[in-house]
Amino acid sequence: MPPMRLFLIPLVALALPACAIAAVSSNPTDLPAGRWVLDGRHASLVAKVRHLGVSNYTLRFDKFDASFTYDPSHPEATTLAASIDTTSLDVGADYSRKFADQFLDATKFPKATFVSTAMTPDPDGQTGTMTGDLTLRGVTRPATLKVTFDGVGRSFPFGTVAGFSATGSLKRSDFGSRSLLSYVGDDVSLEIEGEFDHK
Repeated sequence: MPPMRLFLIPLVALALPACAIAAVSSNPTDLPAGRWVLDGRHASLVAKVRHLGVSNYTLRFDKFDASFTYDPSHPEATTLAASIDTTSLDVGADYSRKFADQFLDATKFPKATFVSTAMTPDPDGQTGTMTGDLTLRGVTRPATLKVTFDGVGRSFPFGTVAGFSATGSLKRSDFGSRSLLSYVGDDVSLEIEGEFDHK
């Protein structure tokens, strides 16, 4: 290998990490307009529910998708649609699929959806409240998410990416899930982390 090429290889290796974190901003006005699609490899959807009244039982969904459209001059016009594969419920045990049917009737209703109906940004611009229609077990109810903008950046080789966190809560009985209510709580808290790619 020519000496010049040997010299360039370590330079490229050193440059790549810098490119990967270049131009990161926590200012929501730097978020480009357009359509954004969830990167499922860098996202999580976790739920917690009281178990026997003494602990917070934690579970997650392994398969879900989302996309949103955004205009920095009109953040209140943001629209988002998300879907969750209810059969992907993961409770960290070999009876996860059984629980998916027991609590979510997953065989009959393998998909849950959330479609936003309004977005209300807070004065700081980095947080806001998103309301929408959540459909679970074939029942549609209004739901509210508290959303936080975590940052946006352009990085190699991922292009322009942005991160968001969201929290919310629901009563599972509102959606017809009443299995083992004496042992497993009715109130469910949601914690969502998502990285989105600009399209």
